[in-house]
Amino acid sequence: MILTYTLTEENRALLSLKEKEEIYYCLPLDIGKDGNIRNNSYFVMTNKRILRLEEGKLTGDFAIADYDCVKSEPQISCGIIVLWKEKTPILIGRFSAKHLTRYSYMKHGMEILKSGRTERVISSEYETTCPKCGRGLHGISKCPHCEGKKKGIVYTLFQLSKGHIGMFLGILFLMAMATVITLANPVAQKHLIDDVILSKAPSAMTIVVWFAVLLVLTVGIELVNACKNYYCSKLGSYINAQLRDKMFQKIQSLSLSYILETSPGTLMNRVMGDTSRIGFFFENIFCNLFTIVILFVCVCVYMLILNWKMAILAFIFAPFAMILSGSFRTNIRKRFRMQGIKGDQLNSRLQDVLSGMSVVKSYGQEKKEAERFGEAVEDYARVQRGNESFFAVFFPCLSFVLGIGIYFVTYAGGKQVLLGDMTCGELVQFVNYASLLYQYVDWMSNMPKAVMNMVTSMERIEDILDQEPMIHDNDNSVSHEIEGNITFEHASFGYQSFEPVLEDINLTVKKGEMIGLVGASGTGKSTLINLLMHLYEVDDGRILIDGIDIKDIKLTEYHNQLGVVLQENILFAGTIFQNIAYARPDATIEQVIEVAKMANAHDFITRLPDGYQTYVGELGGNLSGGEKQRIAIARAMLGNPRLLILDEATASLDTESEYLIQKALGRLTKGRTTFAIAHRLSTLKDADRIVVIDGHSIAEVGSHEELMAKKGIYYNLVQAQIKSSQGYCTQVISREVFSE
Repeated sequence: MILTYTLTEENRALLSLKEKEEIYYCLPLDIGKDGNIRNNSYFVMTNKRILRLEEGKLTGDFAIADYDCVKSEPQISCGIIVLWKEKTPILIGRFSAKHLTRYSYMKHGMEILKSGRTERVISSEYETTCPKCGRGLHGISKCPHCEGKKKGIVYTLFQLSKGHIGMFLGILFLMAMATVITLANPVAQKHLIDDVILSKAPSAMTIVVWFAVLLVLTVGIELVNACKNYYCSKLGSYINAQLRDKMFQKIQSLSLSYILETSPGTLMNRVMGDTSRIGFFFENIFCNLFTIVILFVCVCVYMLILNWKMAILAFIFAPFAMILSGSFRTNIRKRFRMQGIKGDQLNSRLQDVLSGMSVVKSYGQEKKEAERFGEAVEDYARVQRGNESFFAVFFPCLSFVLGIGIYFVTYAGGKQVLLGDMTCGELVQFVNYASLLYQYVDWMSNMPKAVMNMVTSMERIEDILDQEPMIHDNDNSVSHEIEGNITFEHASFGYQSFEPVLEDINLTVKKGEMIGLVGASGTGKSTLINLLMHLYEVDDGRILIDGIDIKDIKLTEYHNQLGVVLQENILFAGTIFQNIAYARPDATIEQVIEVAKMANAHDFITRLPDGYQTYVGELGGNLSGGEKQRIAIARAMLGNPRLLILDEATASLDTESEYLIQKALGRLTKGRTTFAIAHRLSTLKDADRIVVIDGHSIAEVGSHEELMAKKGIYYNLVQAQIKSSQGYCTQVISREVFSE
């Protein structure tokens, strides 16, 4: 992405750069005070000053050493850049929303400059132009001109088939056989007519030979086509399965942020629907593609050799069909893209309703959801009807044009037979070739529908396959057995880089410590946990695990050493045994029973009809919240985690379940570095330290007693929760007295 815009020589002269002063940032201030777009106005940060250029004039000069920080803040349809000094903001200027991400680097850059550190503010990895074509990238990572150049349908087919090269070559051989037999059939018919049917005294041998030849050719083409179709169907099913497996693996490798931003219905449609269309193409189109292309060329050559005048007459009508087909190719592509988008939306609507059916029924919204789904169905059906109506008219028009061609060829050939310039056999042969020509033109005119369907699906699949995971192992990644010493160094993060959720987090945790995380909703507690689980990477600063940057530890090995218990734990369709042994599929029944006992889950499991082999429905719907939570704790225990994450593990549970789970968690956290977010602050009393997050940063750190004595944010939170509990108890007692 572009972090620096180039200034003209006139503008650089206005800055009056001092000795050893270097420009680090230069970005547009392209919105004026009146809200209108303006040009030639820039925000400039050097290693010493912040400067403001407005329409060719220097209107602001601020020494970095005199100010605390610079921040970019999103507004409605724009952003502002603000310089802060002793909690007093100074508005530098406004810029359009497209520059928000670029401006978000300002704060970090100024911190580096003020600290006197020597690292560059702007990484050299950001290129302003494409290395291939030299075009400006304008804030994107890939050049749309170079990336948009397609390799072509043949290249795509080869890439999909190269894993099955033996079968692919066999299909090509069968295509060649089909070509030879198809071309030979009209020749045999010519000789049968001229040498047998119209001959005055054909020999018995001649009759037998030509009838035998026709029989062999007829049977041969059927056998070849049958084999060709069989192997193409087989190839299509292999490619279909291969693509689905590749897609699933790719989706699993992508960062959590991308998966959460993409609707489940869209991903399901890409994995199932689009791959099916690729398989259909190989099964029904690819098996004839090369045969017809080769035959088309050979038929044209044969017709020119037989009778070039009639061949030219036949060729006149073919270009009309090709031009008509080509003129609508872009339209056809757009139609299939739109149909794919509507299909994604329909799948997403269905996914949402099915996954949230309990909520729908609870609020009696079945009729409303049926109407909304009906609207989505109608929207998809409308696009589909439009596409099918288009093709219902388009293809008969092509057939009509080609039919006229056959009529004229037959008429011209009949006249030549009457004049003695052609034999009847030659006319039949030529008309057969002309029929094949028009048949192939018609097929190739219909082919764009199937090809565009396949290409559209391939593009949608490539949209997923081309995604690069934001979090991945690098060349320096190492294996590391976690001891449990965690350090946050100036860690900052935002799901949108210009809207930080956590800022300048500094925290050191020793091996075996239990850290409680508290704060109001939206302050970043779960975000800090997500960073520690390496589901996201910090924008600034570092997270160190035993002194090693978390980015340098192999992802799979790191995650294998984590234990995670969430408020809403996911159980997969399968047995209770399989769910507990999820992280360790090789675990024995004895090991599973041992951790189930530690998690206080063994007793309720043994009371189930099938015990540990009891089938758990999707999301564990046939178990209570407390039972699911205890299974999740057992699952975490089985992995013997080095680092434990508890995110609201006892929220929304009844008193008995909470008591059992607290006892299980006590066993689980013993001797392990633990980070716990708790809804009930009383559950964190035994934590070694409690971290209070407020205003996107750490506000307080200390034990329960220390923070209560401080009477700060934590004290107020505890008092508010005590008052809330007392009020609830008073209401319950009042109701009981009144009922008596």
